[in-house]
Amino acid sequence: MLAPFHYAFVQRGVLEVLLLSVGAGLLGTWIVMRGLAFYSHAVATAAFPGLVLADGLGFSGPLGAFAAAALFALGVERLAAARRSSYDSLTALVLVGALALGVILASDVFHSGASVETLLFGSLLLIDRGDIVFAAAASAAVLTGSLLLGRRWLATGFDPETAPALGLRSPLPDAVLLGLTALSVVSALAAIGALLATALFVVPAATVRLLTRRLRVWQLGSILLAAGEGVAGLWLSVKTNAPPGAAIAVLGGGVFTLVAGARAAAPRVGRRALLAAGAAFALLLLPGCGAAAGGASAVATTTQIGDWLRVLAGPDAAVHQILQPNTDPHEYEPRPKDVLATADAKLVFENGDGLDAWMTTVVSQSGGNPRQIVLAGRVPVKLAGERSGPEASRDDPHWWHDPHNVEAAVRSMDTALAQVDGTHRRGYERRTDAYLAQLRTLDRGIAACFASVPRSERKLVTDHDAFGYFAHRYGIQVVGAVIPSQTTQAQPSAGEIAHLIALIRREHVKAVFPESSLSPRLAQTIARETGAVSSYTLYGDTLGPSGSPGATYLGMERANADAMVRGFTGGARGCEIPGIP
Repeated sequence: MLAPFHYAFVQRGVLEVLLLSVGAGLLGTWIVMRGLAFYSHAVATAAFPGLVLADGLGFSGPLGAFAAAALFALGVERLAAARRSSYDSLTALVLVGALALGVILASDVFHSGASVETLLFGSLLLIDRGDIVFAAAASAAVLTGSLLLGRRWLATGFDPETAPALGLRSPLPDAVLLGLTALSVVSALAAIGALLATALFVVPAATVRLLTRRLRVWQLGSILLAAGEGVAGLWLSVKTNAPPGAAIAVLGGGVFTLVAGARAAAPRVGRRALLAAGAAFALLLLPGCGAAAGGASAVATTTQIGDWLRVLAGPDAAVHQILQPNTDPHEYEPRPKDVLATADAKLVFENGDGLDAWMTTVVSQSGGNPRQIVLAGRVPVKLAGERSGPEASRDDPHWWHDPHNVEAAVRSMDTALAQVDGTHRRGYERRTDAYLAQLRTLDRGIAACFASVPRSERKLVTDHDAFGYFAHRYGIQVVGAVIPSQTTQAQPSAGEIAHLIALIRREHVKAVFPESSLSPRLAQTIARETGAVSSYTLYGDTLGPSGSPGATYLGMERANADAMVRGFTGGARGCEIPGIP
């Protein structure tokens, strides 16, 4: 039952949540009392432009987030002092400006959306020493602030109308409270993320408030409940392979609902009895969860690498694939099974070129010592052309769309498997040779299919810039992309869409190709505006689910070639490749 706590990354997560719970539980009582619940959630969301700026300029994400949160807190406090308005309306006003700035920075300045998912959603599985120190410092600051200014916060919160008459006219205590809230919420971003901040900062305090009116009891109970829900949520996440932040949020919401429901149904029930019932209910949840994840001897980050690895490994090696079909690799959030598998693995195969940069953190925080093999450095070509977006990067991470590159990657994988498991070397070599023959068949077949299409008709418009290698290999002109970037995190502007529509009309493009892992709505809208069709879907970043034409790498590329040929020829021809399913 306690097996998950034997892992170093879980122990770090427990320490992080215990430290955060001191500041979150204590601050939560002031947040609830002063009606700052919306503000505490908004200040986490308002950190978004700071995260984007930090990622784009290459400095610390938490530093950028705190700078943005501090400016947000200052803006709200200044407006409140000037207008004497409620915090809710002013928070909404400043929040809109912060989010608009973040979107502009992400889409129009850095063109990549920035890698901010970890801090937007957080993960207690990837906590490092810096996060722990930050959480300890933030909780210490909240504790100090409460000791020095708690009476003023209490007086203003109890009766804000008469507080000035008692001599409490200075705006400094309120400014400190807003600043400490910003600091504490930012310290929790790495653990639970901006979108789930209220799970620690509001829900525990709101729950305990249902059971007591005594401030000290309320504060202590909030700290203990935040700590208990955090540790239990982390345990549940490991046992159920759910994201830790979401598990904590669901558990906290469940406890609040239980307490509120019990109070409403039986108002005469004693508070101690309700506390005991809540604790018993939480304990009953734990044994009912599934077993912990098992290990794996080799880990693959992407669906494509996982497919190759399973083919080469056969029955001789266990394989754990992190990304699942039709999931976007640009938006990965670590799951407990992924970290557990990495901790026990001998080999980790990565795509490289920034597509799965998050894997370095997973490996470092897992506590294992696998050999990391980045396949992008082993392919024969770095493509600089065939891009429609304005990105500065010269490396396209979608190198697998050229089967020649896959041949080089598969050979590297075969060598690595044989080095760590010499007993099954011949099996690996036999399966590698057979797969290389299939790759050559695929390459020849795709080339023959496009040879039947006049070069002037091979004009490609896709959801995002994922097909540069494919286009370069088979003589296809990349006209543009709905998202003019090699990552799906960017957002197209109205001007870019208008330019693409004009370009499609001028080039007489016949088809706009949605991608299986992205929403097709914008591609379909552009197709309707231009008279093109949008009924042919491509597999860009990921394989398709089991049973689909793109369930394997060979099937994915054959399906892509078939869809493109049909789109280029108005459905007159397709692409069939004998020997490739």
